[in-house]
Amino acid sequence: MRCLVLAGLSGGSGKSVVSVGLIAALKNRGKGVAPFKKGPDYIDAGWMSKAAGQPCYNLDPYLMTPAAIATTFQGHIHGSTFAVVEGNRGIFDGVNAEGEFSTAELALQLDLPVLLVVNCSKTTRTVAALVLGCQAFDPRIRFAGVILNQIATSRHESIIRQSLENYTDLPVLGIMPRLKKDIFPMRHLGVTPHQEYAEAGEAVDRLVALAEIHFDLDAIISRMREVMPLPPVTSEQIPPKLTIGVLRDAAFQFYYEENLEALRAAGARLVMIDALHSGALPADLDGLYIGGGFPETSARQLADNSSFRQSVRDCIDAGLPVYAECGGLIFLGRSILLQGQEYPLAGVFPVTFAISSKPQAHGYSAFTVEKANSFYPVGARIKGHEFRYSTVHQWDGAPEDLVLQMERGAGFSGGRDGLVKNNVLALYTHVMASGTPQWVEGFIAAVRRYSAGKPIAASLV
Repeated sequence: MRCLVLAGLSGGSGKSVVSVGLIAALKNRGKGVAPFKKGPDYIDAGWMSKAAGQPCYNLDPYLMTPAAIATTFQGHIHGSTFAVVEGNRGIFDGVNAEGEFSTAELALQLDLPVLLVVNCSKTTRTVAALVLGCQAFDPRIRFAGVILNQIATSRHESIIRQSLENYTDLPVLGIMPRLKKDIFPMRHLGVTPHQEYAEAGEAVDRLVALAEIHFDLDAIISRMREVMPLPPVTSEQIPPKLTIGVLRDAAFQFYYEENLEALRAAGARLVMIDALHSGALPADLDGLYIGGGFPETSARQLADNSSFRQSVRDCIDAGLPVYAECGGLIFLGRSILLQGQEYPLAGVFPVTFAISSKPQAHGYSAFTVEKANSFYPVGARIKGHEFRYSTVHQWDGAPEDLVLQMERGAGFSGGRDGLVKNNVLALYTHVMASGTPQWVEGFIAAVRRYSAGKPIAASLV
């Protein structure tokens, strides 16, 4: 199979538009495309999955060990003709001045060539300087070529092409014309997830049409690195004996495919639940997983579904293990304030949330488990990430009540995170199972104890 990394000079360079179009076009040329997204990301990965018609997996050098990255990549390319890894931010941007955990480092680790996307809006010859600078900055990177984004006219394209021919040895492998309307719908929080966009299929169709016209697909394929696919790396499957509910609908959609796969591999049967329309939680659950998403955009529907909210409270009072991340944490709160109106939520924790116009936490995080809970042992150090616009408007509690001490990131309050009630752990930090084996181990252990009818220990020390 043939593989490459798609990178840009910055966030907003057009990587996602190009990657979705390229993936959909390559899908028509072979047996399939295995999509991967660098970094902690749900929305871009969702659009890539939509284009490929198969799950998109995340590769994150900060959250995952090199061995875990190799296992994830090698374990999910089998059976496809192509693999496309979309980077994040600028190609050399990492967590520090040395560029640790950057897209460039990931490309080197996977030994893949890089197709560079350049936003050419309001510039011409300078594009050559930018591309030449990328080539000189780290000579170890093998660039396959350049995609020119935001091309306004044929003259605009011609000048940039000539400049690149004169000053660099990289070919232009395609363009993306400037469009009058964003293909990906935007809103106050950024790109709208494909699950919430009724015309997502039409958007992908338009991008594949543009790619077929404006990309030199044969040249791109010829510059992709040939990789001998290995049989998928799988652990021994355990017959499912546990049932874990997963809230998955327009409000809760941020789940790493790796997390769901890890739960299944550990012996769980996953039941997808629509919190907006289901009357109650299923009666046979052994555990519940509430991921992130945008509960604020579905606040009216969540508030109106009072029977479902009541069933969540009843199950938690009965000891059901519940792991809730970010949007899931919000849902377990008392209410959320939006445009002067208060919408009731599950009411498990005495918290009222609000939404800010600016991000309140954005980036990698890490915490140490300091107090008893049903999912992580005391003393464990966990890496994750945060991305939220929500704020804690009112909380009838204190930071010392929280069980996690943040080493990096904002957390819930006072440099801490992790609300606990009975066998519930609710936190702002997202984790990825491929980089955090303690997550699935703790989740399954808690669910197994509950299923066996034994009281879950107050501490896992």
